[in-house]
Amino acid sequence: MHDNAIPDLFSTSYAAARRKFLDAAIGRGLQVDSRVLDLPGQAGEVLAMDIVLDGPATASKLLVVLSGVHGVEGFCGSAIQAGMLRLGAPAHSDTAVLYVHAVNPHGFSHLRRVTQENVDLNRNFVDFGQPLPINAGYGEIHEWLLPASWPPCASAEAALAAYRDKHGQRGLQRAISLGQHAHPDGMFFGGRAPAWSNRTFRAVLQQYGRQAREMASIDIHTGLGPYGVGERIFASFDHGVLPRARQWWGALTDVHAGSSTSIPMTGPIQTALFEECPQARHIGICLEYGTWPNEQVMPALRADHWMHRHGADDAMQAAQIRQALKDAFYPDADDWKRAVWHQGLQACRQAVDGLQSPLASQS
Repeated sequence: MHDNAIPDLFSTSYAAARRKFLDAAIGRGLQVDSRVLDLPGQAGEVLAMDIVLDGPATASKLLVVLSGVHGVEGFCGSAIQAGMLRLGAPAHSDTAVLYVHAVNPHGFSHLRRVTQENVDLNRNFVDFGQPLPINAGYGEIHEWLLPASWPPCASAEAALAAYRDKHGQRGLQRAISLGQHAHPDGMFFGGRAPAWSNRTFRAVLQQYGRQAREMASIDIHTGLGPYGVGERIFASFDHGVLPRARQWWGALTDVHAGSSTSIPMTGPIQTALFEECPQARHIGICLEYGTWPNEQVMPALRADHWMHRHGADDAMQAAQIRQALKDAFYPDADDWKRAVWHQGLQACRQAVDGLQSPLASQS
């Protein structure tokens, strides 16, 4: 694909992104399986998790490419998915690519990271039949993160700074974003039941993934790290596959080893791949694209949650908060888009090619 055509893969709204994805699939003669969410989009449009299988339904080697797990981050992943569909089917027999577009369509359309339940999906894939994970640190800072007024007063910021001084920057990051189940109106809320997107994604895997013998996954995100750089974060529960993953994708970071910009989290979506497709060996990464410094991203995220929690009487302020969140996770710039596309294309091709190497080569 010529560099001049790359920006056209990207969109300015969920509705436009969905149309490009659907058009790319239809242009290839591929069937679209749309799981519709019975809620309106920001402009009244249909919301859906759209699924396209590119390759034989009986394929034993399956690459799953996810976009929009964190709603507003979906602009990036959607563009990569649409571009991959335009380029054509995998060049290997017994191999298929499963595109899951807009895992969280409500957040994508309404420009929020979370679902209509205010749930962070990457904290929602837990066993709700067991005691839920406890994040005591978040409870200490909840009222300071989302105070009654916005912008936050100096005392709230001072309290957060004191927590950081006591526990370190990484300790503050962990308290904020590990995941929590005690404050439904708070940040990084893992929910108290499986969200619609959780239940729907599991049903998709049950239908399309049970024949796979080996499954690769690429879960596309934005918001952490240097501008335009796609960090490849190891995202498999079986650390025995790490050497094989490195053969495919090269250098990988690991949240459990402390080498990633991200941190360990409760209930990531990869849990569903293991639980719904236990017959397959799973090798996955999160492809995390940097946007802007955390000093811009985190305040935008806090403001969005503040508005959800307390409401905003000022229409101009509300519009500014929504736009700031979109800007934080989606730089609308051609240089960023080209960097995103080239790295995403490479990672997908590496996964498809890697699936061709015999399983026996990984010990």
